[in-house]
Amino acid sequence: MSRYTIAVTRTASRHADPDAIIGYDRPLQTFFLQAFPDTGGENLELWLGTDFREFETLSQLRSAAIALGFDFIPLASGILHRLLEDHARKAQHAVGDTIIQDILNGTSAR
Repeated sequence: MSRYTIAVTRTASRHADPDAIIGYDRPLQTFFLQAFPDTGGENLELWLGTDFREFETLSQLRSAAIALGFDFIPLASGILHRLLEDHARKAQHAVGDTIIQDILNGTSAR
């Protein structure tokens, strides 16, 4: 399982969690995102990617986050490349991802 620290933003308030976690879970074969822990640090307001093959691409993960009022773009290119390498190295088949095109074009998932 890979884990990288990123910033996740609530789109309505622009409040950010600079210590959010994004990664790839090989046993579940899914990308995941965790952000906005409660004051006790036990519960998360945002936790995506807990089911088998729930988010097979970063674009799917981002679309789900946006639907809930969160976003993690811009994503540092180094982290993006590491996530894609983690997926390609650990997945049975490397799968291309349209999030690269989103970043290059400056467009967002809808």
